[in-house]
Amino acid sequence: MSLKLDVKLIGILGFGAFGRLVATHLHPHFSLIAYDPELSAEDRGLDCVQRGNIADVGRCDLVILAVPVANLAAAIKELRPHLRPGGIVVDVGSVKMRPIEVMKAELPSFVEIVGTHPLFGPGSARDGIAGLKIALCPVRGRSVLRIGAFLRYVLGLTVHIVSPEEHDREAAIVQGITHLVAKVLIRMEPLPRRLTTASFDHLIQATEMVRHDAPSVFLAIERENPYAAGIRERFFSLAEATRAMLDQHD
Repeated sequence: MSLKLDVKLIGILGFGAFGRLVATHLHPHFSLIAYDPELSAEDRGLDCVQRGNIADVGRCDLVILAVPVANLAAAIKELRPHLRPGGIVVDVGSVKMRPIEVMKAELPSFVEIVGTHPLFGPGSARDGIAGLKIALCPVRGRSVLRIGAFLRYVLGLTVHIVSPEEHDREAAIVQGITHLVAKVLIRMEPLPRRLTTASFDHLIQATEMVRHDAPSVFLAIERENPYAAGIRERFFSLAEATRAMLDQHD
């Protein structure tokens, strides 16, 4: 599979923590333009991207929607008039079924669409992204294989091409349970840091990887994934059953 994407200029809509992470790893390979109405002083100091407006981002060969899932429809409405025929639009949301439905309904028919979910964040990518995982969901057009080849052979990611349904079913457990446990552990602080076991250290390490995620990430994982509520109820039900077993006096 050719690594040539026919992409020279990438636009990033949304320049929060994940938008900056994307820019850090793409700027050696592409020219980048970023737009975010809430750019901070820190963002303006990042020299790997050119600052632009919504029209500049829309005219790019490939546009990355790095916005919260809840804001996706509004972001597309603002972006839509500026997209060019033959362009590629990808999202990076933590859930896939509902965002892909929005993209199919709201994006013009002349752009290609690929749903993506990098299965890592700024915390877990602190030491580099080689070997980390990314899910790709084909939606419209034929660019998904070329994108996958670039991500695998140039950036060193482990690429999984899956359906939106398959992604959300697995993510409801993988992400949903991880974030639930992390939320509880953070509220139990201060936690022991001295007489710890290796397994507890791994648990704390996992918690730290998601501690600083934006609140919108947790809400998207738990509210936007149609499988999350069932997994959450099963988790709490099993926890209650375990507590009842421990409370029994034989």
